[in-house]
Amino acid sequence: MSADWKLKCDSQWELGAHGVPMSGSVDWKSVFEKKPFQRNLLKNPSPYGVKHTIPPPESRRSGVPPPPNQLPQFEPNGNFSGWKTSSEDLPYDTSRIPPGVVVCQLPQYSWFSLEQRVDLKAEGLWNQLLDEFQPEIVIEDWYEESQLHKSIYQLDVKLLGADGKTIIKQHKYNPEENLGSYSHTWKKVSHVFSKYGPGVRYIHFLHRLKNKFMVEFFNTKVTDSSIIIKTNKAVVK
Repeated sequence: MSADWKLKCDSQWELGAHGVPMSGSVDWKSVFEKKPFQRNLLKNPSPYGVKHTIPPPESRRSGVPPPPNQLPQFEPNGNFSGWKTSSEDLPYDTSRIPPGVVVCQLPQYSWFSLEQRVDLKAEGLWNQLLDEFQPEIVIEDWYEESQLHKSIYQLDVKLLGADGKTIIKQHKYNPEENLGSYSHTWKKVSHVFSKYGPGVRYIHFLHRLKNKFMVEFFNTKVTDSSIIIKTNKAVVK
């Protein structure tokens, strides 16, 4: 029976053809049922209910009054199940206010963080695969060009060891937006981890989005976040 499940896995993902180690000690039935390859390992990848194939919804411009009887909003709206979320209010920026000038109101900026930890073995991968073959780990994300600030998005992805703390590889991305050019579209972010070394057992995925409150709430959305394990890499010799 174990050999049958091994054949099914090989047929499904062409593991042998790509040089993937196929030890007889692996629970191939579990691998086949969990399907760890070529699928998104993140839960709830589009918590705002939008997709990058459709333009992001337009926000009301500053100065345009909200509809009557609408309650004020102070946090992003969405279904954030599967994500650990947190907010960080940032200090008011008074650097451009001349001495002696009284300002009635300043925008309040904040970071909204969403993070997940992926247990690679729980998703169906096995030690020999991760340590020897080291399959490519493909990260992808899409964030809204909200134009709220020159810095509206940050990404931090860590490959962690068995203790869930030791960082084996890390990728950070902190772009600066061109506020002089407005297109209000989705921006793609991607990175591929390869040849990262043995010992990886977890992936910690975190992105931060800039929000603004001034009379009303404006936010930066994100969508179609993904972590995908590939098998079609060059054979490690």
